[in-house]
Amino acid sequence: MSRAPKKERDGEAQESDAFAGAPHPRLAPRLVGHAAAEAEMLGAYRSGRLAHAWLIGGGEGIGKATLAWRFARFVLAYPDPKSPEVLAARDLSVPAHHPVVRQLEALSHPDFALLRRAWNEKTGTGPYTEIRVDDVREEMRIFHFSSAFGGWRVAIVDSADDLNRNSANALLKIIEEPPPKSLILILAHRMGAVMPTIRSRCRRLLLEPLSAAEVTEIVDGLGPPWSQAGAGIAAAAAKSNGSVREALRRLEPASQTVGAMIETAIARLPKGNARLNLRLADVVSARGAEEHFERLMLALYDWLEGEAKKPSSPARLEAIADLWSVIRAHAREANALNLDKRATLMAAFEEIATRAALLG
Repeated sequence: MSRAPKKERDGEAQESDAFAGAPHPRLAPRLVGHAAAEAEMLGAYRSGRLAHAWLIGGGEGIGKATLAWRFARFVLAYPDPKSPEVLAARDLSVPAHHPVVRQLEALSHPDFALLRRAWNEKTGTGPYTEIRVDDVREEMRIFHFSSAFGGWRVAIVDSADDLNRNSANALLKIIEEPPPKSLILILAHRMGAVMPTIRSRCRRLLLEPLSAAEVTEIVDGLGPPWSQAGAGIAAAAAKSNGSVREALRRLEPASQTVGAMIETAIARLPKGNARLNLRLADVVSARGAEEHFERLMLALYDWLEGEAKKPSSPARLEAIADLWSVIRAHAREANALNLDKRATLMAAFEEIATRAALLG
């Protein structure tokens, strides 16, 4: 049975798979956008040939988790794909009064598991930086026992980007030999970074970014303080690249200055500006600035992805791939070993600068 750590249940800690101050995706009353993806999932379930593992990809904050939670609720609420409720369904919605809805909101359903970065009870300062192999073994125990209600056993992995080599291999073993009526929904912000053997064993579903109007609609529906931003919501949505999370970052007063610095620094790559980079590294590596650090790293990955899509020579593509690997490895090491993030960022900017001639 999936349960939040005590501090999270008491409301003292931020859940690792939610944006601070915003409702968790499992509480979302409806899905905005992604109607085609939802219809594909519903059709697959009705067919009676449902893939046991789904890899749901797309940018961070575009609704992957909301869709996964809707699918989990639907399958657990209506375990028979030929039932009248399923055959008559137009989408994956489940009435709010259904017992499964309340159980999943409380993370108390015995046939459901949520695999995410666990809260670090030892330090009490936040979640672990990765999904550990012990987390996989603990949460995925539901697949080793019979279903409590005789129906499906469902797990959401949020996200594959947080798996390390050992935890990814542990998850792979479960995907390779699933018991009957198993459904594993794996979210991936960067599909290409997922272990190839996991990708090959999943049905893949790639979500497109939301429109600015859809982002505005979602943010406005979150309630205070987000809905109180007025015209700022539309402005943030217009620059969000289809991500609700990015729009929320832009609406935070403390984030607006940092966001402008990040945009300026990224725009000056690959040569960059040493003084700006140093200032930015100081800001995002400060104590309590984990969200800013993550935002900058994602911006760097997005820049590399954009560069890779440009017409390139084999040597240039190789340099981009090498940069991706080096920067990602440094970031993971800094998180896992609690190393100096300022030094990590400066090293990343230096790695990019040394390849400026080839990338420019």
